[in-house]
Amino acid sequence: MLAVAAGAWLTGQKPLALLGRSWDSLWYEGIAAHGYGVRTLHFGGGVVHSDLAFFPLYPALIRAVHTVLPLSTGMCALLIAWAATLTAALGIHRIGFRLRGRTVATILVVLWGLLPHSVVLSMAYTEPVLTALAAWSLYAVLSGSWLWAGTLAALAGLSRPNGFAVAAAVLSTAAYEIVRRRGRVPHRLWTGALLAPLGWASYVVWVGWRKGDPLGGYFAVQRGWGSTFDLGAGSARFVKNMLLHGDRFVFPMTLLIVAAAVLLYALLLLDRAPLPLIAYTGVLLLITIGGSGFFESKPRFLLPAFPLLLPLACALARTARARPAHAVLVTAVLAGLSLTYGTYLIVYAHTPL
Repeated sequence: MLAVAAGAWLTGQKPLALLGRSWDSLWYEGIAAHGYGVRTLHFGGGVVHSDLAFFPLYPALIRAVHTVLPLSTGMCALLIAWAATLTAALGIHRIGFRLRGRTVATILVVLWGLLPHSVVLSMAYTEPVLTALAAWSLYAVLSGSWLWAGTLAALAGLSRPNGFAVAAAVLSTAAYEIVRRRGRVPHRLWTGALLAPLGWASYVVWVGWRKGDPLGGYFAVQRGWGSTFDLGAGSARFVKNMLLHGDRFVFPMTLLIVAAAVLLYALLLLDRAPLPLIAYTGVLLLITIGGSGFFESKPRFLLPAFPLLLPLACALARTARARPAHAVLVTAVLAGLSLTYGTYLIVYAHTPL
C-alpha cells in the first residue's frame, strides 16, 4: 500500500482512488449504492457489460458498513477488503499449522502476501472476502465441523463466480467420507454438504429468473462480458497471438504465473495434500485456465488458491533451517518483485485487473 501510495503521488494520482475505485470496484460500489440493473454498458459486436455479472455478498457488506459508518462507499469497501485479508491470513495460518506446523504456517502466509498480484488484497476487490471464507471453510472441513464448512461455503458462493470451488471441496470430501464410512455419517455432514452449493446456485438461478431463463440467464450475462468456459480454447488463442505478435508486459507475466500455478498444483498432488485442498485448488485452476476473456485477470483469479503455495512453504522452511541466509534472500527477492510489479499494475499499467 505504501509503494502504491508513493507511485501515485509521483504521478499526480490519488492512492485511495487507485485502491478503492478502480475497475471492478466501481461496479461493486455502484451495486451497493443503487442495487442491480442500474448500470449496463453496451459495446460493439454484441458485447454487453451488465452489473448482474457481479455476485451480491461484497456489495451487501459495503452497504451494511456504509449504513453504520459515516464513510464513502469506496472507503467502506476498502475497510472490508483489508479486514477480510487479515481474516484470510489467520485462516491460512491455521490450515498450515494443522498440516505442517508453525514455521510452515507462517511462511505460507508470507508467500501468499508476496504473490505478484497480492496488491489486489489491498484493493476494493472480492478476492480477500472469497479467500477468507474459503480458508475457514476448508479449515472447518479438516476439523470435521461440517455445519460451519457448509455455511461458509455457501457464503463463498455468494462472493464470486469461482466461489463454487469451496462448495466443490466440501461436496467432494463429504462424498468421500460417505463412501469410506458406508453411509454411517452424522447428520451434520449431510446438512453441511447440502448447504455448501446453495449460495452460488441461488444467485445464478435468481439472475436467470430476472433474464427469463432460470438455468441459462446468468451464463448469458457472462457471455455478454466475453467470459465463457470453453476448456481453455480462448486462452490458447490469446497465448498464440501474444507469442506470435508480442504484447504488453502484463500478458507474458500472466502466462508465466498461470504456468507456475499448474506446476505447483502438480507438486501439491505429489505432496499428497488433503482432499479438500486438492479439490478446491483444482476447481479454481480449472475455472481459471478453462475460462475465456480477460486473460490479464487470471493471476487475480488464482489469488484465493493459497494451497498451491504449501509445497513452496515446506521447501522454504527446510531452507531456513539449513541455510537461513538463503531463505532471507529468497524472501527479499519475492518481496521486491511483489512491491515493484504490484505498483506497476495499479499505477502505471492501466490494464483491467
